[in-house]
Amino acid sequence: MAKTKSVEERLWGAAVLKMSFRLRGAEDSPAFRGVYPGVLRDLEVDDEAVEQFIGQHRERVERAARGTPG
Repeated sequence: MAKTKSVEERLWGAAVLKMSFRLRGAEDSPAFRGVYPGVLRDLEVDDEAVEQFIGQHRERVERAARGTPG
């Protein structure tokens, strides 16, 4: 059985996904609009909480979205 993820882990996943699209200027793309709502639903988080998480952890989230270590 899979380990249940914490709220922070779920927000992290959604935030990195969103930031990866944001950094490419693709938040309005059909790909983002098609994937992101399902991710929010599956992770049981909302966009407002993801934005708040990004605001609190921007540097870490951006590094992860770019695929850079650290």
